[in-house]
Amino acid sequence: MVSLKAMLRSLITFFSAAFLILGNEFTPPALRSLFCIVVHYFFTPQFTLIIEENAGPMNNQIYEAATAYLRTKISYSSKSKRIKVSKTNRQEKLTIDIVVGEEVIDHFENIELKWMLNEEKVEKKKAKVEVKPRVYLTLAFDKRYEKDVLETYLPYVITRFEEIQKEEKEKMRKIKLYSRDYNRFGPGVEWASINLEHPATFEKLAMDPERKRSLIDDLDRFVKRKELYKKVGKIWKRGYLLYGPPGTGKSSLIAAIANYLKFNIYDLNLSGGRYTDADLKKALLSTSNRSILVIEDVDCGAESEDREKENNSDITKFTLSGLLNIIDGLLSSCGDERIIVFTTNHKEKLDPALLRPGRMDVHVHMSYCTMDGFKVLASNYLNIEGDHQLYREIEGLLKNVEVTPAEIAEELLKKDDPDVSLSLRGIVKFLKEK
Repeated sequence: MVSLKAMLRSLITFFSAAFLILGNEFTPPALRSLFCIVVHYFFTPQFTLIIEENAGPMNNQIYEAATAYLRTKISYSSKSKRIKVSKTNRQEKLTIDIVVGEEVIDHFENIELKWMLNEEKVEKKKAKVEVKPRVYLTLAFDKRYEKDVLETYLPYVITRFEEIQKEEKEKMRKIKLYSRDYNRFGPGVEWASINLEHPATFEKLAMDPERKRSLIDDLDRFVKRKELYKKVGKIWKRGYLLYGPPGTGKSSLIAAIANYLKFNIYDLNLSGGRYTDADLKKALLSTSNRSILVIEDVDCGAESEDREKENNSDITKFTLSGLLNIIDGLLSSCGDERIIVFTTNHKEKLDPALLRPGRMDVHVHMSYCTMDGFKVLASNYLNIEGDHQLYREIEGLLKNVEVTPAEIAEELLKKDDPDVSLSLRGIVKFLKEK
């Protein structure tokens, strides 16, 4: 039985001969253009690559890369009439995948590439062992682009696969919280880690919106400027000072930064301990890239450099010069993409040498609760969106009362009445009592 394509080839051959005999002077331009397209489609040789799922006993990297790459294409492909969709309980988003027998069109440097997932049943032998079907991809394209596809397109697909893997790994990566408890374990203790389960995000922080936006913009600029830092000869690090009274959200902000950047946290609390300069050096050298070193209560305990050791002891507190060397000396160049966050309840107690740019580049004041911060808390705890009739009274009280976001949050936790107005009246009463 003659196929439709074979019949069309015969007809095109006939019309081609007629076209050559009659010439093109009697043929409209639009028809000539259409004729050329049809001829190109039927007579330009196509080349097909077969990409097996396995390469001998090993996985075929090209197959693995192509399947991951095509997932990013099928949702945008107008040619795909069927796609496979799945989602597990642990997944936040749908997983979209290619379907057997469905063609996926891709374009690369003016080359049209036609992908298709194929599946063939393998005949069972006498053994009763179940044989898996043969699964493979086909990639069809114009024969003249064979070299471009093999030497440029397929390497590009593999590169994109590696980028996709890295992106997915970053999304799934657990953020670690590392700590060193000198008072409990003594000198020489290594970092101990747990998974950071803190749910803080910038959206949930009770901060001034402009200050929050400014901080996010600064973080985004920092992580994108590796080449600039290298070009100008600066160490790729950034220092932030968070200052303000207790309960204003310094710890939550640090967790929000870590969750936003997917950076591990190394927490170093200087209050009450007897850290030496050597301890600080060891702590810095044992941290990883893409991390946040948190030096809590930086106003507590640095000794002056010329202070004599008490009772001829070999152990003294860290010195100011030792701390400065940690921040911007040669030791600070041992790693890339580092953020150092200092916290203090008393900025006025800090030595001016600590405060200059290059050491503490950005100063973030964590203030008492403002009305903007209260609205965020009301949204978080009471699901209030927009305005409320009691907000004006609460705003007036907040201007005359020093109350931390932590205190407001604790009061909101006590309110379990479904009537949000009753909960807000309870806040009004609390503020009046303050």
